[in-house]
Amino acid sequence: MARAGMVIGLLGGSFDPAHAGHAHITREALKRFGLDRVWWLVSPGNPLKPRGPAPLAERMAQARAVMRHPRVVISDLEARMGTRLTADTLQGLQARYPGVRFVWLMGADNLAQFHRWDRWQWIMTHVPVGVLARPGAGVRGRTSRAAQSFAGARVPGALAETLGRQAAPAWCFVDVPMVDLSSTEIRARGDWRRPGG
Repeated sequence: MARAGMVIGLLGGSFDPAHAGHAHITREALKRFGLDRVWWLVSPGNPLKPRGPAPLAERMAQARAVMRHPRVVISDLEARMGTRLTADTLQGLQARYPGVRFVWLMGADNLAQFHRWDRWQWIMTHVPVGVLARPGAGVRGRTSRAAQSFAGARVPGALAETLGRQAAPAWCFVDVPMVDLSSTEIRARGDWRRPGG
């Protein structure tokens, strides 16, 4: 799936359900951060969310239906590796793929509460982090505890394409055209159908 020297963006989440907003930020990340590939890491579950997601097979099928791109891989690596926490997943990937440069991708809404993630400081010091603007979360993300703690490691947006070649800690915030969608809102409206449903 990867060879030494490649720069691979990792977009993790429950993708419950995957939607056009996920696809949009993935295409933007490929462009903005100069990535060779993006892997969607469809997680078995999110420790920060109170309820469990839909079954993994359904979410994987939905993700594949939403994101069709030759440089994007929809993966259940976390389930196969037996990891649920991002830091554990990253450690496992770095051990499995020596020489591959990983970039953790997240929306500004996640950066705003990143300090609640298990071993968040380890993540920041072990992989570059690409942050994409999300509706209503830009200011909260840029002024978050994580952003302030690693202010000296911020890569200017004009150098975003170099992020994957930077030594961690390194993070970059980029503004992208907005698509105001969230999986939570889609589930609440009940206007999506799981494959086969």
